[in-house]
Amino acid sequence: MYTGYMESVKEILQKMGAPTAEELALVEKAYNFAAEAHKEHKRFSGEPYLVHLVETAKGLAGLGMGAKTVAAGLLHDSIEDAGVSPETLEKEFGKEIKFLVEGVTKLGRLKYRGAERHRESLRKLLVATGKDARVLIIKLMDRLHNMRTLQYVPQEKRTRIALETLEIYAAIAHRLGMGVVRRQLEDLAFEHAFPTEFAETTKLLAGRAEETLERLEKMSRTLRKQIAKEEITGFHSDYRVKGLYSLWRKLKRKSGDIDKIYDIAALRIIVKDVPDCYRVLGIVNNLWQPLPNKIKDYIAFPKPNGYQSLHTTVFSGDGGIVEIQIRTADMHREAEYGITAHVLYKEGDGPQSPGARSGGGRQSSFDWIKSLIPSFRKMAHPDKKGVPEKEPSAADAGKPERARYGAQGGPEWLQDLTEESQDPDFETTLKTDIFTARVFVFTPTGDVVDLPLHSSPVDFAYAIHSDIGDRIFGAKVNGKLVALDTTLHNGDIVEIVTKKSAAPKQKWLDFAKTTLARRHIRMALEKATKAAAPRTRKKS
Repeated sequence: MYTGYMESVKEILQKMGAPTAEELALVEKAYNFAAEAHKEHKRFSGEPYLVHLVETAKGLAGLGMGAKTVAAGLLHDSIEDAGVSPETLEKEFGKEIKFLVEGVTKLGRLKYRGAERHRESLRKLLVATGKDARVLIIKLMDRLHNMRTLQYVPQEKRTRIALETLEIYAAIAHRLGMGVVRRQLEDLAFEHAFPTEFAETTKLLAGRAEETLERLEKMSRTLRKQIAKEEITGFHSDYRVKGLYSLWRKLKRKSGDIDKIYDIAALRIIVKDVPDCYRVLGIVNNLWQPLPNKIKDYIAFPKPNGYQSLHTTVFSGDGGIVEIQIRTADMHREAEYGITAHVLYKEGDGPQSPGARSGGGRQSSFDWIKSLIPSFRKMAHPDKKGVPEKEPSAADAGKPERARYGAQGGPEWLQDLTEESQDPDFETTLKTDIFTARVFVFTPTGDVVDLPLHSSPVDFAYAIHSDIGDRIFGAKVNGKLVALDTTLHNGDIVEIVTKKSAAPKQKWLDFAKTTLARRHIRMALEKATKAAAPRTRKKS
Protein backbone atom coordinates (compact mmCIF):
# COMPACT_ATOMS: atom_id res chain seq x y z
CA MET A 1 0.00 0.00 0.00
CA TYR A 2 1.20 3.49 -0.89
CA THR A 3 2.64 5.21 2.18
CA GLY A 4 0.62 8.38 1.65
CA TYR A 5 -2.65 6.48 1.93
CA MET A 6 -4.38 8.30 4.75
CA GLU A 7 -3.26 11.77 3.72
CA SER A 8 -4.19 11.28 0.05
CA VAL A 9 -7.63 9.85 0.75
CA LYS A 10 -8.28 12.57 3.29
CA GLU A 11 -7.42 15.30 0.75
CA ILE A 12 -9.79 13.78 -1.80
CA LEU A 13 -12.63 13.47 0.70
CA GLN A 14 -12.14 17.02 1.96
CA LYS A 15 -12.66 18.34 -1.55
CA MET A 16 -15.81 16.22 -1.87
CA GLY A 17 -17.42 18.11 1.01
CA ALA A 18 -19.46 15.77 3.17
CA PRO A 19 -19.37 12.29 1.59
CA THR A 20 -21.65 9.60 2.91
CA ALA A 21 -20.27 6.42 4.48
CA GLU A 22 -21.02 4.58 1.23
CA GLU A 23 -19.16 7.19 -0.84
CA LEU A 24 -16.24 7.11 1.58
CA ALA A 25 -16.00 3.33 1.26
CA LEU A 26 -16.12 3.53 -2.56
CA VAL A 27 -13.31 6.08 -2.81
CA GLU A 28 -11.14 4.14 -0.34
CA LYS A 29 -11.73 0.92 -2.28
CA ALA A 30 -10.86 2.59 -5.59
CA TYR A 31 -7.71 4.07 -4.04
CA ASN A 32 -6.53 0.70 -2.69
CA PHE A 33 -7.33 -1.03 -6.00
CA ALA A 34 -5.39 1.60 -7.98
CA ALA A 35 -2.47 1.47 -5.54
CA GLU A 36 -2.18 -2.28 -6.02
CA ALA A 37 -2.64 -2.19 -9.81
CA HIS A 38 0.05 0.48 -10.26
CA LYS A 39 2.40 -0.50 -7.44
CA GLU A 40 5.32 -1.11 -9.81
CA HIS A 41 4.71 1.96 -11.96
CA LYS A 42 6.66 5.20 -11.76
CA ARG A 43 6.23 8.54 -13.48
CA PHE A 44 8.99 10.31 -15.40
CA SER A 45 9.51 12.42 -12.28
CA GLY A 46 10.33 9.28 -10.29
CA GLU A 47 7.17 9.59 -8.17
CA PRO A 48 4.84 6.63 -7.72
CA TYR A 49 2.26 6.57 -10.51
CA LEU A 50 -0.43 6.67 -7.86
CA VAL A 51 0.38 10.35 -7.28
CA HIS A 52 -1.05 11.14 -10.74
CA LEU A 53 -4.24 9.20 -10.04
CA VAL A 54 -4.72 10.97 -6.71
CA GLU A 55 -4.25 14.40 -8.32
CA THR A 56 -6.79 13.50 -11.01
CA ALA A 57 -9.29 12.44 -8.35
CA LYS A 58 -8.66 15.62 -6.32
CA GLY A 59 -9.34 17.70 -9.42
CA LEU A 60 -12.64 15.92 -9.98
CA ALA A 61 -13.65 16.26 -6.34
CA GLY A 62 -12.81 19.97 -6.48
CA LEU A 63 -15.20 20.36 -9.41
CA GLY A 64 -18.01 18.87 -7.33
CA MET A 65 -18.20 15.55 -9.16
CA GLY A 66 -19.76 12.60 -7.36
CA ALA A 67 -18.08 9.63 -5.70
CA LYS A 68 -18.35 7.33 -8.71
CA THR A 69 -16.70 9.90 -10.94
CA VAL A 70 -13.95 10.45 -8.38
CA ALA A 71 -13.47 6.68 -8.12
CA ALA A 72 -13.28 6.43 -11.91
CA GLY A 73 -10.60 9.14 -11.79
CA LEU A 74 -8.52 6.93 -9.50
CA LEU A 75 -9.07 3.99 -11.83
CA HIS A 76 -8.88 5.75 -15.20
CA ASP A 77 -5.55 4.21 -16.27
CA SER A 78 -6.19 0.74 -14.89
CA ILE A 79 -7.19 -0.75 -18.28
CA GLU A 80 -4.69 1.10 -20.46
CA ASP A 81 -1.60 0.96 -18.23
CA ALA A 82 -2.19 -1.70 -15.59
CA GLY A 83 -3.80 -4.37 -17.77
CA VAL A 84 -6.94 -4.65 -15.64
CA SER A 85 -9.77 -6.20 -17.64
CA PRO A 86 -13.12 -4.41 -18.04
CA GLU A 87 -14.75 -7.50 -16.59
CA THR A 88 -12.71 -7.19 -13.40
CA LEU A 89 -13.62 -3.51 -13.09
CA GLU A 90 -17.30 -4.30 -13.49
CA LYS A 91 -17.10 -7.08 -10.90
CA GLU A 92 -15.36 -4.84 -8.36
CA PHE A 93 -17.03 -1.47 -9.02
CA GLY A 94 -20.12 -2.00 -11.16
CA LYS A 95 -21.15 -1.19 -14.72
CA GLU A 96 -21.22 2.60 -14.34
CA ILE A 97 -17.60 2.97 -13.23
CA LYS A 98 -16.47 0.43 -15.82
CA PHE A 99 -18.30 2.49 -18.46
CA LEU A 100 -16.52 5.69 -17.36
CA VAL A 101 -13.07 4.08 -17.32
CA GLU A 102 -13.60 2.49 -20.73
CA GLY A 103 -14.76 5.85 -22.08
CA VAL A 104 -11.60 7.57 -20.84
CA THR A 105 -9.53 4.78 -22.38
CA LYS A 106 -11.23 5.35 -25.77
CA LEU A 107 -10.62 9.08 -25.55
CA GLY A 108 -6.93 8.37 -25.07
CA ARG A 109 -6.83 6.84 -28.55
CA LEU A 110 -7.40 10.21 -30.20
CA LYS A 111 -4.07 11.31 -31.64
CA TYR A 112 -2.86 14.73 -32.66
CA ARG A 113 -2.72 14.97 -36.44
CA GLY A 114 -2.45 18.72 -36.97
CA ALA A 115 -5.04 21.41 -36.41
CA GLU A 116 -7.23 21.11 -39.48
CA ARG A 117 -7.44 17.34 -39.49
CA HIS A 118 -7.99 17.29 -35.76
CA ARG A 119 -10.88 19.72 -35.60
CA GLU A 120 -13.08 17.46 -37.67
CA SER A 121 -12.27 14.48 -35.48
CA LEU A 122 -12.85 16.48 -32.32
CA ARG A 123 -16.35 17.51 -33.32
CA LYS A 124 -17.24 13.94 -34.07
CA LEU A 125 -15.59 12.65 -30.93
CA LEU A 126 -17.63 15.00 -28.78
CA VAL A 127 -20.82 13.63 -30.24
CA ALA A 128 -19.56 10.04 -30.09
CA THR A 129 -18.93 10.41 -26.34
CA GLY A 130 -22.18 12.32 -25.79
CA LYS A 131 -23.64 9.59 -23.62
CA ASP A 132 -21.85 10.95 -20.56
CA ALA A 133 -19.91 14.19 -20.16
CA ARG A 134 -18.15 12.76 -17.11
CA VAL A 135 -15.85 10.86 -19.46
CA LEU A 136 -14.62 14.12 -20.93
CA ILE A 137 -14.27 15.76 -17.52
CA ILE A 138 -12.16 12.88 -16.16
CA LYS A 139 -9.91 13.06 -19.20
CA LEU A 140 -9.46 16.81 -18.73
CA MET A 141 -8.37 16.38 -15.12
CA ASP A 142 -5.99 13.62 -16.21
CA ARG A 143 -4.46 15.85 -18.87
CA LEU A 144 -4.26 18.87 -16.55
CA HIS A 145 -2.05 17.07 -14.06
CA ASN A 146 0.05 15.63 -16.87
CA MET A 147 0.68 19.15 -18.14
CA ARG A 148 1.71 20.34 -14.68
CA THR A 149 4.49 17.77 -14.71
CA LEU A 150 5.40 17.95 -18.41
CA GLN A 151 8.92 19.17 -17.61
CA TYR A 152 9.83 15.62 -16.56
CA VAL A 153 8.82 14.13 -19.92
CA PRO A 154 11.64 13.57 -22.45
CA GLN A 155 12.18 16.65 -24.60
CA GLU A 156 11.25 14.95 -27.86
CA LYS A 157 7.75 14.24 -26.52
CA ARG A 158 6.98 17.58 -24.92
CA THR A 159 6.17 19.55 -28.06
CA ARG A 160 3.83 16.86 -29.38
CA ILE A 161 1.99 16.58 -26.06
CA ALA A 162 1.75 20.37 -25.72
CA LEU A 163 0.34 20.79 -29.24
CA GLU A 164 -2.09 17.95 -28.63
CA THR A 165 -3.23 19.70 -25.46
CA LEU A 166 -3.83 22.99 -27.26
CA GLU A 167 -5.61 21.45 -30.23
CA ILE A 168 -7.64 18.79 -28.46
CA TYR A 169 -8.01 19.11 -24.70
CA ALA A 170 -8.11 22.89 -24.31
CA ALA A 171 -10.65 22.91 -27.13
CA ILE A 172 -12.80 20.34 -25.29
CA ALA A 173 -12.62 22.41 -22.10
CA HIS A 174 -13.75 25.44 -24.09
CA ARG A 175 -16.70 23.51 -25.56
CA LEU A 176 -17.71 22.51 -22.04
CA GLY A 177 -17.46 26.10 -20.84
CA MET A 178 -14.73 25.24 -18.33
CA GLY A 179 -12.84 28.54 -18.53
CA VAL A 180 -10.47 27.92 -15.63
CA VAL A 181 -9.41 24.52 -16.94
CA ARG A 182 -9.05 25.81 -20.49
CA ARG A 183 -6.79 28.69 -19.44
CA GLN A 184 -4.62 26.43 -17.30
CA LEU A 185 -4.22 23.88 -20.09
CA GLU A 186 -3.43 26.58 -22.64
CA ASP A 187 -0.82 28.37 -20.54
CA LEU A 188 0.84 25.13 -19.43
CA ALA A 189 1.03 23.92 -23.03
CA PHE A 190 2.06 27.30 -24.44
CA GLU A 191 5.42 27.23 -22.68
CA HIS A 192 6.39 23.93 -24.30
CA ALA A 193 4.72 24.30 -27.70
CA PHE A 194 6.02 27.81 -28.43
CA PRO A 195 8.82 28.58 -25.94
CA THR A 196 10.12 31.73 -27.69
CA GLU A 197 6.67 33.25 -28.02
CA PHE A 198 5.89 32.26 -24.42
CA ALA A 199 8.93 34.14 -23.12
CA GLU A 200 8.13 37.24 -25.21
CA THR A 201 4.48 37.31 -24.13
CA THR A 202 5.39 36.79 -20.48
CA LYS A 203 7.71 39.79 -20.66
CA LEU A 204 5.07 41.96 -22.33
CA LEU A 205 2.42 41.03 -19.78
CA ALA A 206 4.74 41.63 -16.83
CA GLY A 207 5.47 45.12 -18.10
CA ARG A 208 1.82 46.00 -18.46
CA ALA A 209 -0.03 44.02 -15.76
CA GLU A 210 1.17 46.01 -12.70
CA GLU A 211 0.02 49.34 -14.14
CA THR A 212 -3.30 47.83 -15.21
CA LEU A 213 -4.01 46.23 -11.83
CA GLU A 214 -3.32 49.50 -10.01
CA ARG A 215 -5.83 51.20 -12.30
CA LEU A 216 -8.39 48.47 -11.68
CA GLU A 217 -8.01 48.75 -7.92
CA LYS A 218 -8.63 52.49 -8.07
CA MET A 219 -11.68 52.07 -10.30
CA SER A 220 -12.98 49.25 -8.11
CA ARG A 221 -12.99 51.48 -5.02
CA THR A 222 -14.88 54.20 -6.88
CA LEU A 223 -17.39 51.74 -8.30
CA ARG A 224 -18.04 49.94 -5.00
CA LYS A 225 -18.86 53.26 -3.30
CA GLN A 226 -21.31 54.21 -6.03
CA ILE A 227 -22.98 50.80 -6.04
CA ALA A 228 -23.46 51.04 -2.28
CA LYS A 229 -25.00 54.51 -2.71
CA GLU A 230 -27.54 52.96 -5.07
CA GLU A 231 -28.45 50.52 -2.26
CA ILE A 232 -27.36 47.44 -4.20
CA THR A 233 -26.27 44.83 -1.68
CA GLY A 234 -24.62 41.41 -1.75
CA PHE A 235 -22.03 42.23 -4.39
CA HIS A 236 -18.26 41.85 -4.57
CA SER A 237 -15.48 42.51 -7.06
CA ASP A 238 -12.38 40.74 -8.31
CA TYR A 239 -9.94 40.81 -11.22
CA ARG A 240 -9.20 38.60 -14.18
CA VAL A 241 -5.78 38.68 -15.84
CA LYS A 242 -5.78 37.40 -19.40
CA GLY A 243 -4.10 34.04 -19.97
CA LEU A 244 -0.72 34.13 -21.69
CA TYR A 245 -1.78 31.95 -24.62
CA SER A 246 -4.97 33.93 -25.14
CA LEU A 247 -2.97 37.17 -25.03
CA TRP A 248 -0.47 35.84 -27.58
CA ARG A 249 -3.24 34.84 -29.97
CA LYS A 250 -4.82 38.26 -29.65
CA LEU A 251 -1.45 39.95 -30.17
CA LYS A 252 -1.14 38.12 -33.49
CA ARG A 253 -4.50 39.57 -34.55
CA LYS A 254 -3.39 43.05 -33.44
CA SER A 255 -0.03 42.97 -35.27
CA GLY A 256 1.80 42.58 -31.95
CA ASP A 257 0.57 45.95 -30.61
CA ILE A 258 -0.32 45.41 -26.94
CA ASP A 259 -1.73 48.95 -26.74
CA LYS A 260 -4.65 47.76 -28.88
CA ILE A 261 -5.64 45.11 -26.33
CA TYR A 262 -8.01 46.47 -23.69
CA ASP A 263 -8.79 43.32 -21.73
CA ILE A 264 -5.32 42.37 -20.46
CA ALA A 265 -6.96 42.54 -17.07
CA ALA A 266 -10.68 42.98 -16.44
CA LEU A 267 -12.60 44.20 -13.42
CA ARG A 268 -15.43 41.86 -12.41
CA ILE A 269 -18.50 42.79 -10.40
CA ILE A 270 -20.48 39.86 -9.01
CA VAL A 271 -24.07 40.68 -8.00
CA LYS A 272 -27.12 38.84 -6.65
CA ASP A 273 -29.42 38.75 -9.67
CA VAL A 274 -29.92 39.76 -13.30
CA PRO A 275 -31.71 43.10 -12.58
CA ASP A 276 -28.70 44.15 -10.50
CA CYS A 277 -26.43 43.31 -13.46
CA TYR A 278 -28.18 45.90 -15.61
CA ARG A 279 -28.31 48.44 -12.76
CA VAL A 280 -24.55 48.15 -12.27
CA LEU A 281 -23.99 48.46 -16.03
CA GLY A 282 -25.81 51.80 -15.92
CA ILE A 283 -23.69 52.94 -12.96
CA VAL A 284 -20.45 51.99 -14.76
CA ASN A 285 -21.37 53.81 -17.95
CA ASN A 286 -22.37 56.90 -15.98
CA LEU A 287 -19.03 56.94 -14.12
CA TRP A 288 -16.84 56.40 -17.17
CA GLN A 289 -17.35 56.96 -20.89
CA PRO A 290 -17.89 53.66 -22.71
CA LEU A 291 -16.14 52.94 -25.98
CA PRO A 292 -18.50 52.82 -28.99
CA ASN A 293 -19.74 49.32 -29.87
CA LYS A 294 -17.97 47.82 -26.82
CA ILE A 295 -21.07 47.07 -24.72
CA LYS A 296 -21.83 43.35 -25.06
CA ASP A 297 -24.91 41.67 -23.59
CA TYR A 298 -24.10 38.00 -23.17
CA ILE A 299 -27.00 37.59 -20.75
CA ALA A 300 -29.70 38.11 -23.36
CA PHE A 301 -27.49 36.49 -25.99
CA PRO A 302 -25.25 33.88 -24.30
CA LYS A 303 -22.13 32.59 -26.01
CA PRO A 304 -22.45 29.14 -27.60
CA ASN A 305 -20.91 27.37 -24.59
CA GLY A 306 -23.42 28.97 -22.22
CA TYR A 307 -21.28 31.92 -21.05
CA GLN A 308 -23.35 34.81 -19.67
CA SER A 309 -22.15 38.25 -18.54
CA LEU A 310 -22.39 41.93 -19.36
CA HIS A 311 -19.20 43.46 -20.78
CA THR A 312 -18.44 47.13 -21.18
CA THR A 313 -15.15 48.75 -22.13
CA VAL A 314 -14.64 52.27 -20.78
CA PHE A 315 -12.12 55.11 -20.74
CA SER A 316 -10.70 55.14 -17.19
CA GLY A 317 -10.06 58.91 -17.17
CA ASP A 318 -6.32 58.61 -16.62
CA GLY A 319 -5.42 57.62 -20.16
CA GLY A 320 -6.31 53.94 -19.80
CA ILE A 321 -9.00 51.72 -21.28
CA VAL A 322 -10.54 49.02 -19.07
CA GLU A 323 -12.99 46.18 -19.59
CA ILE A 324 -15.58 45.65 -16.84
CA GLN A 325 -17.58 42.42 -16.57
CA ILE A 326 -20.83 42.19 -14.61
CA ARG A 327 -22.53 38.90 -13.76
CA THR A 328 -24.35 36.94 -11.07
CA ALA A 329 -22.61 34.39 -8.86
CA ASP A 330 -24.21 31.55 -10.82
CA MET A 331 -23.03 33.04 -14.10
CA HIS A 332 -19.55 33.44 -12.67
CA ARG A 333 -19.34 29.83 -11.55
CA GLU A 334 -20.59 28.62 -14.92
CA ALA A 335 -18.08 30.87 -16.72
CA GLU A 336 -15.26 29.36 -14.67
CA TYR A 337 -16.38 25.74 -14.44
CA GLY A 338 -18.85 25.31 -17.29
CA ILE A 339 -20.88 22.15 -17.37
CA THR A 340 -19.70 21.08 -13.92
CA ALA A 341 -21.39 24.15 -12.44
CA HIS A 342 -24.89 23.02 -13.37
CA VAL A 343 -24.83 19.46 -14.67
CA LEU A 344 -23.56 17.52 -11.70
CA TYR A 345 -24.29 13.82 -11.74
CA LYS A 346 -26.09 11.99 -8.98
CA GLU A 347 -24.61 8.80 -9.50
CA GLY A 348 -27.40 8.13 -10.75
CA ASP A 349 -30.44 10.19 -10.94
CA GLY A 350 -29.25 12.68 -13.47
CA PRO A 351 -28.15 16.27 -13.12
CA GLN A 352 -28.48 17.99 -9.79
CA SER A 353 -27.58 21.15 -8.03
CA PRO A 354 -24.21 21.49 -6.30
CA GLY A 355 -24.08 19.60 -3.05
CA ALA A 356 -27.11 17.40 -3.69
CA ARG A 357 -26.51 13.69 -3.47
CA SER A 358 -28.53 10.56 -3.97
CA GLY A 359 -28.62 7.28 -5.82
CA GLY A 360 -30.87 6.05 -8.54
CA GLY A 361 -31.15 6.16 -12.26
CA ARG A 362 -29.23 7.78 -15.10
CA GLN A 363 -29.33 11.14 -16.82
CA SER A 364 -30.65 11.39 -20.34
CA SER A 365 -27.92 10.85 -22.87
CA PHE A 366 -28.56 14.26 -24.38
CA ASP A 367 -29.04 16.42 -21.31
CA TRP A 368 -25.40 17.50 -21.11
CA ILE A 369 -25.31 18.31 -24.80
CA LYS A 370 -28.40 20.48 -24.44
CA SER A 371 -26.79 22.30 -21.53
CA LEU A 372 -24.07 23.53 -23.87
CA ILE A 373 -26.55 25.11 -26.24
CA PRO A 374 -28.40 28.10 -24.78
CA SER A 375 -30.81 28.08 -27.71
CA PHE A 376 -32.34 24.83 -26.48
CA ARG A 377 -33.39 26.52 -23.25
CA LYS A 378 -34.70 29.51 -25.18
CA MET A 379 -36.72 27.40 -27.58
CA ALA A 380 -38.21 25.47 -24.68
CA HIS A 381 -39.19 28.71 -22.91
CA PRO A 382 -39.84 31.32 -25.63
CA ASP A 383 -41.73 33.57 -23.25
CA LYS A 384 -38.71 34.23 -21.02
CA LYS A 385 -37.15 37.66 -20.90
CA GLY A 386 -34.25 38.28 -23.20
CA VAL A 387 -35.11 35.58 -25.72
CA PRO A 388 -34.90 36.83 -29.31
CA GLU A 389 -38.20 36.59 -31.19
CA LYS A 390 -36.82 36.62 -34.71
CA GLU A 391 -33.89 35.55 -36.82
CA PRO A 392 -30.90 37.93 -37.03
CA SER A 393 -31.22 40.68 -39.61
CA ALA A 394 -28.71 41.76 -42.23
CA ALA A 395 -27.60 44.45 -39.83
CA ASP A 396 -26.30 41.76 -37.51
CA ALA A 397 -23.85 40.48 -40.10
CA GLY A 398 -20.98 42.49 -38.71
CA LYS A 399 -21.47 41.34 -35.16
CA PRO A 400 -19.06 38.47 -34.43
CA GLU A 401 -21.19 36.25 -32.20
CA ARG A 402 -24.45 36.56 -34.11
CA ALA A 403 -22.67 36.28 -37.43
CA ARG A 404 -21.14 33.02 -36.32
CA TYR A 405 -24.01 31.49 -34.41
CA GLY A 406 -27.22 33.36 -35.24
CA ALA A 407 -29.75 34.59 -32.70
CA GLN A 408 -30.58 31.02 -31.76
CA GLY A 409 -26.97 30.17 -30.88
CA GLY A 410 -25.31 26.76 -31.29
CA PRO A 411 -21.65 25.74 -31.36
CA GLU A 412 -19.84 25.59 -34.70
CA TRP A 413 -19.23 21.86 -34.42
CA LEU A 414 -22.95 21.23 -34.20
CA GLN A 415 -23.66 23.49 -37.14
CA ASP A 416 -21.03 21.64 -39.11
CA LEU A 417 -22.77 18.37 -38.37
CA THR A 418 -26.29 19.42 -39.39
CA GLU A 419 -27.78 21.68 -42.06
CA GLU A 420 -30.89 22.13 -39.97
CA SER A 421 -29.41 24.18 -37.13
CA GLN A 422 -31.73 27.12 -37.82
CA ASP A 423 -34.84 24.95 -37.86
CA PRO A 424 -37.35 25.58 -35.03
CA ASP A 425 -37.20 21.85 -34.32
CA PHE A 426 -33.42 21.87 -34.03
CA GLU A 427 -33.31 19.76 -30.88
CA THR A 428 -35.44 17.02 -32.39
CA THR A 429 -33.47 17.19 -35.61
CA LEU A 430 -30.21 16.95 -33.69
CA LYS A 431 -31.27 13.79 -31.91
CA THR A 432 -32.67 12.17 -35.05
CA ASP A 433 -30.13 13.15 -37.68
CA ILE A 434 -26.97 13.30 -35.58
CA PHE A 435 -27.21 10.96 -32.65
CA THR A 436 -29.55 8.21 -33.73
CA ALA A 437 -28.85 8.33 -37.46
CA ARG A 438 -25.06 8.26 -37.25
CA VAL A 439 -22.42 5.95 -35.85
CA PHE A 440 -18.91 7.03 -34.88
CA VAL A 441 -16.08 4.54 -35.22
CA PHE A 442 -12.31 4.70 -34.80
CA THR A 443 -9.42 3.89 -37.06
CA PRO A 444 -6.63 1.85 -35.36
CA THR A 445 -4.66 5.11 -34.97
CA GLY A 446 -7.46 6.92 -33.19
CA ASP A 447 -9.07 9.02 -35.92
CA VAL A 448 -12.86 9.24 -35.77
CA VAL A 449 -15.04 8.42 -38.78
CA ASP A 450 -18.77 9.18 -38.78
CA LEU A 451 -21.09 7.06 -40.89
CA PRO A 452 -24.83 6.58 -41.37
CA LEU A 453 -26.63 4.18 -39.09
CA HIS A 454 -26.22 0.49 -40.09
CA SER A 455 -23.04 1.20 -42.05
CA SER A 456 -20.60 -1.60 -42.81
CA PRO A 457 -16.82 -1.96 -43.12
CA VAL A 458 -17.28 -1.24 -46.82
CA ASP A 459 -18.70 2.20 -46.01
CA PHE A 460 -15.83 2.74 -43.59
CA ALA A 461 -13.22 1.77 -46.20
CA TYR A 462 -14.55 4.22 -48.77
CA ALA A 463 -14.76 6.95 -46.14
CA ILE A 464 -11.01 6.53 -45.57
CA HIS A 465 -10.07 6.51 -49.29
CA SER A 466 -11.65 5.30 -52.50
CA ASP A 467 -8.58 3.17 -53.30
CA ILE A 468 -8.95 1.37 -49.97
CA GLY A 469 -12.61 0.73 -50.68
CA ASP A 470 -11.88 -0.62 -54.15
CA ARG A 471 -9.21 -2.99 -52.78
CA ILE A 472 -10.94 -4.16 -49.59
CA PHE A 473 -10.44 -7.87 -49.03
CA GLY A 474 -11.46 -8.25 -45.39
CA ALA A 475 -12.13 -6.34 -42.20
CA LYS A 476 -11.46 -6.52 -38.47
CA VAL A 477 -13.77 -4.94 -35.89
CA ASN A 478 -12.33 -4.64 -32.40
CA GLY A 479 -9.56 -7.02 -33.39
CA LYS A 480 -11.80 -9.78 -34.80
CA LEU A 481 -12.31 -10.73 -38.45
CA VAL A 482 -15.87 -10.00 -39.58
CA ALA A 483 -17.95 -10.24 -42.74
CA LEU A 484 -17.99 -7.15 -44.94
CA ASP A 485 -21.73 -6.67 -44.37
CA THR A 486 -21.28 -6.49 -40.57
CA THR A 487 -23.15 -3.58 -38.99
CA LEU A 488 -20.84 -1.12 -37.22
CA HIS A 489 -21.63 0.41 -33.83
CA ASN A 490 -20.48 3.50 -31.92
CA GLY A 491 -16.95 3.12 -30.58
CA ASP A 492 -15.93 0.21 -32.81
CA ILE A 493 -12.28 0.10 -33.90
CA VAL A 494 -12.21 -0.87 -37.59
CA GLU A 495 -9.21 -2.13 -39.54
CA ILE A 496 -9.38 -2.79 -43.28
CA VAL A 497 -7.42 -5.58 -44.99
CA THR A 498 -6.66 -4.82 -48.64
CA LYS A 499 -5.46 -6.92 -51.59
CA LYS A 500 -4.28 -5.69 -54.99
CA SER A 501 -6.40 -8.23 -56.83
CA ALA A 502 -9.57 -7.46 -54.85
CA ALA A 503 -12.43 -5.59 -56.50
CA PRO A 504 -15.93 -4.34 -55.54
CA LYS A 505 -18.77 -6.87 -55.74
CA GLN A 506 -22.33 -6.34 -56.94
CA LYS A 507 -23.71 -7.61 -53.62
CA TRP A 508 -22.00 -4.74 -51.80
CA LEU A 509 -24.74 -2.47 -53.13
CA ASP A 510 -27.23 -4.45 -51.03
CA PHE A 511 -25.71 -3.19 -47.75
CA ALA A 512 -23.59 -0.11 -48.55
CA LYS A 513 -25.18 2.97 -46.94
CA THR A 514 -23.05 5.96 -47.92
CA THR A 515 -23.49 7.77 -51.22
CA LEU A 516 -19.71 7.82 -51.57
CA ALA A 517 -19.39 4.04 -51.27
CA ARG A 518 -22.30 3.29 -53.61
CA ARG A 519 -21.01 5.70 -56.25
CA HIS A 520 -17.52 4.19 -56.27
CA ILE A 521 -18.88 0.64 -56.27
CA ARG A 522 -21.05 1.39 -59.32
CA MET A 523 -18.14 3.09 -61.08
CA ALA A 524 -15.89 0.10 -60.44
CA LEU A 525 -18.57 -2.36 -61.62
CA GLU A 526 -19.20 -0.37 -64.79
CA LYS A 527 -15.48 -0.20 -65.50
CA ALA A 528 -15.15 -3.95 -64.98
CA THR A 529 -18.13 -4.63 -67.28
CA LYS A 530 -16.66 -2.51 -70.04
CA ALA A 531 -13.29 -4.18 -69.66
CA ALA A 532 -14.88 -7.63 -69.91
CA ALA A 533 -17.08 -6.81 -72.92
CA PRO A 534 -15.85 -8.43 -76.21
CA ARG A 535 -14.36 -5.95 -78.63
CA THR A 536 -15.82 -5.91 -82.13
CA ARG A 537 -14.15 -4.58 -85.25
CA LYS A 538 -15.99 -2.60 -87.84
CA LYS A 539 -15.97 -4.19 -91.27
CA SER A 540 -14.59 -2.01 -94.01
